[in-house]
Amino acid sequence: MPEYKAPLRDISFVMNELLESEQLYQTLPGFEEATADLMNAIVEEGAKFAENVLSPLNQSGDEEGCQWSPEGVKTPSGFVEAYQQYVDNGWPALSADAEYGGQGMPDFLGSIISEMIGTANWSWSMYPGLSHGAINTLEAHGDEQQKQLYLTRLVEGSWTGTMCLTEAHCGSDLGLLRTKAEPLDDGSYAISGTKIFISAGEHDMAENIVHIVLARLPDAPEGTKGISLFIVPKFNVNEDGSLLGERNSLECASIEKKMGIKASATCVMNFDAAKGYLIGPPNRGLNCMFTFMNTARIGTAIQGLAHAELSYQGALAYARDRLSMRSLSGPKNPDGPADPLIVHADVRRMLLTQKAFAEGSRALIYFLAQQGDIVVAGDEERAKAADDLMALLTPIAKAFITETGFESANHGVQIFGGHGYIREWGMEQIVRDARIAMLYEGTTGIQALDLVGRKVLGSGGQLLLGFTKLIEEFCAANSSEADASFIKVLEAYKDEWLEISMKIGEAAMKNPDEAGAAAVDYLMYSGYVTLAYFWARMAVLARQKIAAADGDASFYEAKLMTAQFYYDRLLPRTVAHKQALLSGSDNLMQMPDELFDF
Repeated sequence: MPEYKAPLRDISFVMNELLESEQLYQTLPGFEEATADLMNAIVEEGAKFAENVLSPLNQSGDEEGCQWSPEGVKTPSGFVEAYQQYVDNGWPALSADAEYGGQGMPDFLGSIISEMIGTANWSWSMYPGLSHGAINTLEAHGDEQQKQLYLTRLVEGSWTGTMCLTEAHCGSDLGLLRTKAEPLDDGSYAISGTKIFISAGEHDMAENIVHIVLARLPDAPEGTKGISLFIVPKFNVNEDGSLLGERNSLECASIEKKMGIKASATCVMNFDAAKGYLIGPPNRGLNCMFTFMNTARIGTAIQGLAHAELSYQGALAYARDRLSMRSLSGPKNPDGPADPLIVHADVRRMLLTQKAFAEGSRALIYFLAQQGDIVVAGDEERAKAADDLMALLTPIAKAFITETGFESANHGVQIFGGHGYIREWGMEQIVRDARIAMLYEGTTGIQALDLVGRKVLGSGGQLLLGFTKLIEEFCAANSSEADASFIKVLEAYKDEWLEISMKIGEAAMKNPDEAGAAAVDYLMYSGYVTLAYFWARMAVLARQKIAAADGDASFYEAKLMTAQFYYDRLLPRTVAHKQALLSGSDNLMQMPDELFDF
């Protein structure tokens, strides 16, 4: 298994130089304490925890897995102790509201810590990771009593949270869910039903688990308009927040045997008239749950980044060390029996692909995290613009970054050759762990439909225009000849993106299947162009730093070269996506169902 080292130089570059975080947070009420010095210090401490505590448990946790029994779920060796250290160090409270025990730091900073923790050990990170969504949901929609009882414990980390949506007969189509909520005389509800694929639904790392559950009231309308949201604790709670000692009427019936993330308990949860408490208005649960789901979607994008980064680190170390054949242009290691893998062009192609996706994804995710903080703290006009950017870019980030993260994980195995297929090296685990990211929190297809249907066409193109305006302003401000190789290409793609979107809209007005047929290729096209914007920004900044002799020239030269690789080798993939999405729906829909045979 690769020994994870937090990429602190690149994190600092994006945080402090590209996105100028200190300058931003000095303008956001409530975040004035988020200075560069403080944020850098917190990131460095997070790196130590990720590298020294979590990374050594990654492969052993995969091999040991979780153990189910009627009494509960036992996590792999070292997980409980690592979680206690996580709590003792105050990490759960980092970005939470100070009024409820949090430290009040920006979510942006929490996302950086989540990246490092997740790259070091994604399975472990899912236990506290689900709590972040529960915290955000309660902060946004819980009443004061719920915040005092549940939010404060989630913030301190003594309790963890889950998100209970999926049922066996309905995956992403939540309108089909059957879990019931019967009102009780004391104002609570009896929750009955079975939920599946519940990450961290049962474990031994915290004293209580707060399930956030979707269910239907007796008089609820059909479909998604009849869904309500409930708090259902594993152990019932006294009015002062202490545990009653009696377990609620819910149980983990089993845990899934999975392809990857084996150290994360993926649970089947049975609720048998379990006591629950309504969050938010009746029949508005899905609206409230979107707070949780959007948090989870950005968190899943972080998973794509994490697997790209970890696979790159492992592959790079191996490519430098492993000797195999001679360079086509002559020996590069003349005193040895062969040259290292890194001198071969195709190996460099794969390494640069991993590097370009990881570093470009980091810039996009951190940018999105900043927009979330602007929504929370900014004035109305500023918050609206940030919210619109998040609406457009969240499905792109979730789907595109997980797709490219999986591609990057596979490149790592390829660079190792046959050794990559062997468990002891740890590269195949990264592939197995990465595969789920394209599925949960909405598959790539679901995110693509959301992007093209709700976000682009549904807004009349206004959300897309908001982001392309940023691209236009950036290009206009950096039109010098020195930056032309990036700016002219980016400008052309910005115009083409708008043109393609209009064509899809026109076709969909005549036949709605046209939007569905184009959706995934449209999302991937959008993802490549979005990363092109961030790579252009990084390239322009790197050139300016080199020209001013400001900082480590080799770091900025690598940025420029990686940006050029992205524009020359990866961005042209858009040509195939464009051709496919404009080919129409007939090639997908004209074949009768009965001709799908074998």
